Amino acid sequence: MAFTKVNSKVVKVHVGQAGGVVARTGAMLFYTGQVGFSPHQVPGAGQMGGMGGMARMAGRMMQGEHERTMMAQGNGEVHYGFAGLEVHVVDIQHGASLKVEASRLLANTAGLQSSVVSVMSQGGGGGGRGGGLMGSLRGAATGALTGQGMFTTQLSGQGSAVLLAHGGLIELQVGGPAPIVVDPQAFIAAYGNVQTELKTAMSWRDAVGRGAGEAMQLQCVGQGIVYVQASEEKL
Repeated sequence: MAFTKVNSKVVKVHVGQAGGVVARTGAMLFYTGQVGFSPHQVPGAGQMGGMGGMARMAGRMMQGEHERTMMAQGNGEVHYGFAGLEVHVVDIQHGASLKVEASRLLANTAGLQSSVVSVMSQGGGGGGRGGGLMGSLRGAATGALTGQGMFTTQLSGQGSAVLLAHGGLIELQVGGPAPIVVDPQAFIAAYGNVQTELKTAMSWRDAVGRGAGEAMQLQCVGQGIVYVQASEEKL
């Protein structure tokens, strides 16, 4: 595991041994050794400009939901933390993937394959409102109510990532006879073969008129782990 927890809110990593580290801008606390930093962009973010107006709108949403990141390279040790939030290290194995809300990802080893995926590709995250671009835009409106974004960062390959959480983090095993259902505002990430889908307990009109609350729920099925923060506060 490349990252080591210094305490509940800080991790350290030797960037040379890790093969480089990608972290959200402003997360570097201090470093020792010869380390250089350069801007980095998640592949796929904002690459819909050559399509129609609605696709460009989706592209702007995609860019807005992903934090600016910096690549650290060289031979030295960097300490990372952000806003006094709790940190949790996830070791990603070959064949598995980590889907994480962009605002809840502190850092990851650069060797991981990183991409931006629509919530629609996570098992129909539109809650039965249809697929395609229109379904994704409807899903974005739902995301505005729930705190669950329209797009998610997916990390795959072999390496490590660091998650951020308000008030600590809970690991929930997915794979039993019943699905795990979580509050979308408390959802942080899903590891393994986990599909997520937003469900509504009332009509769309009622949800807009009354606010989301527990009317919007995130159902998780498959095999793996879901990470939930002990708070509904949005990062």
